[in-house]
Amino acid sequence: MSDFPKIILARHGETDWTISRQHTGRTDLPLTEGGRKEAEHVRQRLADQCDGHEYCPMPKHVFSSPLKRAKETCEIVTGSHGFGLWDDLMEWNYGDYEGLTTKEIQVNNPGWNIFKDGAPGGESVAEISARADRVVARLREIDSPELFVFSHGHFLRVLMARWLNQPAAAGAYFVLSTAAVVVVGYEHNLDEPCIRF
Repeated sequence: MSDFPKIILARHGETDWTISRQHTGRTDLPLTEGGRKEAEHVRQRLADQCDGHEYCPMPKHVFSSPLKRAKETCEIVTGSHGFGLWDDLMEWNYGDYEGLTTKEIQVNNPGWNIFKDGAPGGESVAEISARADRVVARLREIDSPELFVFSHGHFLRVLMARWLNQPAAAGAYFVLSTAAVVVVGYEHNLDEPCIRF
């Protein structure tokens, strides 16, 4: 692995709506007991890897979406309340599709895909791409060997695509289960962003 900065991206743990597969944008749900266990598992997994490994679970800079499910995951994983809250890390605003499953949406809008079509009454693909670009720019400005970011499934998928200088639609190729952890960074130089781990 390189000496370039690494950004550890973590999706929040399970909620009632992740179980039912409902689109959860700005609805502020807490973790389920299962979600808290997932976060604890992430904490333990990262701690086990920390001994002699470059991915330590407690970087100096930790940021979270202000929504409960992300904040709660962050608190459990890092064991800290000392982290920054960024509104730009919130989940995609699903607008009219908030609380609906993909199957329910496609009854009236066959073939709908969030990464291609966005959300009526919520954020378009262009809007979430611009938001992800702001986060990428901000992360690249922070002088730190490691950063920890807690956010949400669809937003993190767009963030990963934009980190790689790909269109937001490329987020469709990155599937993140609840409490998933991905490390992004660079390969040979700062002009070569990549997924590291």
